[in-house]
Amino acid sequence: MEINLIRKSGKFNFEASNEAGFKVELDAKPAIGGEGKGFRPMETLLVGLGGCSGIDVVNVLTKQKEPLNDIKISIKATRRDEEMPPIFDVINIHFDLFGDLSTTKVERALQMTFEKYCSVSNILGRSATINFTYTINK
Repeated sequence: MEINLIRKSGKFNFEASNEAGFKVELDAKPAIGGEGKGFRPMETLLVGLGGCSGIDVVNVLTKQKEPLNDIKISIKATRRDEEMPPIFDVINIHFDLFGDLSTTKVERALQMTFEKYCSVSNILGRSATINFTYTINK
């Protein structure tokens, strides 16, 4: 795995690219001189958490032969702003799942995702509390 960053403009605006050529822009918050031209680095951690856990939930539900039609993920997090560095304190992640799904299988998929499969949640969970909730929309 390899990621490369180049500075695009201003003091803190970077473009990150991976080996496949996909790109994402990063910037610092305006309070320290950022220009609002991209994700802040801590936001990308939450994007990674959403992507990782979403992929794992979809994968587990597919293996359980559950009829998942769609999924939407919302994440809200707080940071320990009084500490340096201001790491995440609490991360709340909510899954809106669409389909005629079994509550038992959804709960099992989420439990497996956060306890076993999602690498990002296992890393972030070492310093922050991660709470997950879900809604099944039939």
